[in-house]
Amino acid sequence: MRIEWLGRIEYQTGLQIQNERLESCLDDGVETVILLEHEPVYTIGRLPDKSSLRNADRLPYPVFEINRGGQATYHGPGQLVGYPILDLRLRGRDLHHYLRELERLLIGLLADFGIRGASIEGKTGVWIEDRKIASIGVGVRKWVTMHGFALNVASELRGFESITPCGISGVRMTSISSELEREISLETVREKLVPHLYRHLEPASLTNL
Repeated sequence: MRIEWLGRIEYQTGLQIQNERLESCLDDGVETVILLEHEPVYTIGRLPDKSSLRNADRLPYPVFEINRGGQATYHGPGQLVGYPILDLRLRGRDLHHYLRELERLLIGLLADFGIRGASIEGKTGVWIEDRKIASIGVGVRKWVTMHGFALNVASELRGFESITPCGISGVRMTSISSELEREISLETVREKLVPHLYRHLEPASLTNL
C-alpha cells in the first residue's frame, strides 16, 4: 500500500486520479491511499433525494454527483481528504467493517491531538459529542474502494453553511483547529495520519477471521 500526497487540486482532477488508481489496482494489484485537499466543492451520492443540497442552483461552489453513499458534503481548503484505493477481497469482503475501520483510524488520529472523537450508531463519520469533525463516504467497484474520508482541520467551516451536511438537520460541524482553539496546519495532521493508515488499512487489519 503506497501513500500519495497530491496537494490542493480541483475535484474533477482528483476524481480522475482516483479512477486511474482504481484501474491500476484492478489490473496490477497496486493499492494507493491518496491524500489531498480540494478547491471548494460540494459532492453528493447518487440518490433520488437531494434535499441536503437545499437550493443547488444558488450554491457558491460547483456540485458533483458521484458514486458514493451519503448525502451532501463540502470539501475545501483546510480539510484533509483521504481516498483509499484498496482491494476488499484481501480484507474479508466486508464493507461495513471497512467503514468502521475508517472511523477508528480517524478517532486514533484525533487522540494524538488530545481530542476525544467517537462514532455514533447509525451515523457514519466521526463526532465530538454532538459536533461532526469527519465525514465518510465510499464507493466500491469489483470490491476495490474509492472515495473515503474528509477530516476538517482548519477553523474555516463556512462552506458547510449553504447545505445540510450529510442530510442531518441541525448538525454542527467542527474541526481540529476549532476544538483546540488554535490553528493546526494540514501538514502536521497529515504527518500524524500516515502511521494510522498503515495500522488500520493494511490487509491484516481489515481481514475478518
